Amino acid sequence: MARETFYITTPIYYVNDLPHIGHIYTTVVADTVARYKRMCGFDVRFLTGTDEHGQKMERSARARGVEPKALADQVVRRYHELWQQLEITNDDFIRTTDARHHAGVHALIARMQAKGDIYKGSYEGWYCAGCEAFFPETQLVDGKCPDQGHPVELLKEESYFFRLSSYQEPLLAFYREHPEFIRPGTRYNEVVRFVEGGLKDLSISRATITWGIPWPGDPGHVVYVWLDALANYITALGFGSGNAALYERYWPAALHLVGKDILRFHCVYWPAFLMSAGLPLPRQVFGHGWWLRDERKMSKSLGNVVRPDALLERFGPDALRYFMLREMTFGQDATFSDEGFLARYNADLANGLGNAASRVLAMARRYGNGRTPAEACDDSVLRTKAEQVVGRWRETMDAYEFHRALEAVWELLAAVDAYVNEKAPWGIAKAEGPSSPRLQHILYNCLESLRLAAVMVSPVMPAMSARLLAQLGVPDAPASLEWGGLGTSQALGPEGALFPRADVEAFFAEVKVDENKPVQPSSQAPAPSAPAPTPAPAAQTAATEQIGIDEFARVKLVVGTVKLAERVPKSKKLIRLEVDLGEPAPRQIVGGIGDRYQPEQLVGRQIVVVANLKPAVLMGVESRGMLLAASLDGAPFLLGPDSEVPPGTGVK
Repeated sequence: MARETFYITTPIYYVNDLPHIGHIYTTVVADTVARYKRMCGFDVRFLTGTDEHGQKMERSARARGVEPKALADQVVRRYHELWQQLEITNDDFIRTTDARHHAGVHALIARMQAKGDIYKGSYEGWYCAGCEAFFPETQLVDGKCPDQGHPVELLKEESYFFRLSSYQEPLLAFYREHPEFIRPGTRYNEVVRFVEGGLKDLSISRATITWGIPWPGDPGHVVYVWLDALANYITALGFGSGNAALYERYWPAALHLVGKDILRFHCVYWPAFLMSAGLPLPRQVFGHGWWLRDERKMSKSLGNVVRPDALLERFGPDALRYFMLREMTFGQDATFSDEGFLARYNADLANGLGNAASRVLAMARRYGNGRTPAEACDDSVLRTKAEQVVGRWRETMDAYEFHRALEAVWELLAAVDAYVNEKAPWGIAKAEGPSSPRLQHILYNCLESLRLAAVMVSPVMPAMSARLLAQLGVPDAPASLEWGGLGTSQALGPEGALFPRADVEAFFAEVKVDENKPVQPSSQAPAPSAPAPTPAPAAQTAATEQIGIDEFARVKLVVGTVKLAERVPKSKKLIRLEVDLGEPAPRQIVGGIGDRYQPEQLVGRQIVVVANLKPAVLMGVESRGMLLAASLDGAPFLLGPDSEVPPGTGVK
């Protein structure tokens, strides 16, 4: 029997600049849903991609002195790197410059023309290049785009038009019959009011730009960017290509995930295009909220975006994925800040999940000789609590209420902590011995609760979930949410902190040196020419705060010899070193120096290390010290003695 399909899409992202937290959020949400639906047995197909045509792209490429396709290729490489780093499990990546997409767009237009819904005319209106949209003068705010405040320009040109006005009543009827089509409910009401206000025919071609898909039979026009872009959801499935197997299998889409600013295009224009072409409509469009910075929507055009490279490098992808899904109520706006991230990281991940796992696993190793208990326990208050939480978790995940699903898991973790405090297994071990059946039942209940928590968080934090399951000794077990999935008498896995507590002050001190470093779409992407900056006077660059000799003496600086160096997987900057500091065993240190140094350059080199720094975990690898390096425009220059000295020699 064929499994039920679930086709989920993100919007395709515009490539005139690098991806930011808004793109990451939508894609992580889509990946979380895709992973969850796979857990539930669905035949899932997950699509993302890039929108590469239009006037904005043409202008951005011209400003950098490159061709639009070359700029697109540079930015698309960064998307692929970022999605790999974030462990995104998309099945396909569509680009509007793909030949398969061009064929599908032409096939869609042919069906709309056959219906008599396309005609040629002329258009005059206020055009926002930032939004790739026209706005009537009555909608302008202070003479600017009403959505994001971009400047607009009055355009008059020949254009092909789509008879959108003919679809006002069919759309309203569809909304009434399928109220679940637009979510959340507040967005449904917005779209209905917009359509009830009247629809005008829509310009669907441009004659004043050349970077786009040529209009079929009229090369003086290119396809308007929204008709071009929206078609990706079917062209990626082979629509119009001669091989429609994927289209027949997965269309209509189960879920289009979009930001609320592009809801109108997906809930009005897109279904109208499909109605005209005689094609099925998607089952649901969900318009999520915005990440805000200084109470304004993040936008590349506004220049207030967050690119969380430092957070990813320092804490890894799972912590960022968790923060975004836990912090934002899906469908509403939320504010992003490094301070908020660190507060939730320490409270929820280090103190909550990390401490619970560390505490339970330490007891299991101490009282169970490194193995799970020999006998399962089916009668426990933790089992009752776990079954309640699993039920609520399923319900909230099905409703895309990710923050509530995670809240439920953390309730189970809190229950484990309270259960341990109440049962006091250390007292039982002292009174009855480590083999006490009562003690072993307590350990089983705690370990099995951790296993269930690991399974439930796996769609959000896949790497951490895998690490915790490995520590529990069940790395390859099926993702069962039934109580009793933990094997008995099996060896526990390797030890290791899941989320060591973050030193907030140290983090901001580390990232401060990069805060003014410019970001380019690619190392090969030339930037607009500009005069070189004037160096600041030395008096302005020197630190003004002075410290005493006693404070400086607290920092233990020693010389070490690098014995081994290798790159940290999925990181462009981090290198893992094993450094001889004159101790019985080499010290593992992770440094963000990979942009300038190759690992083979470092072996045998002597460096200066801060040897009494608290351990930290970077991209899942523990670092027990810090390298010293000069920083010039963000590039590291390692410090070391001018001739060889014994490892462990102090630096004064």
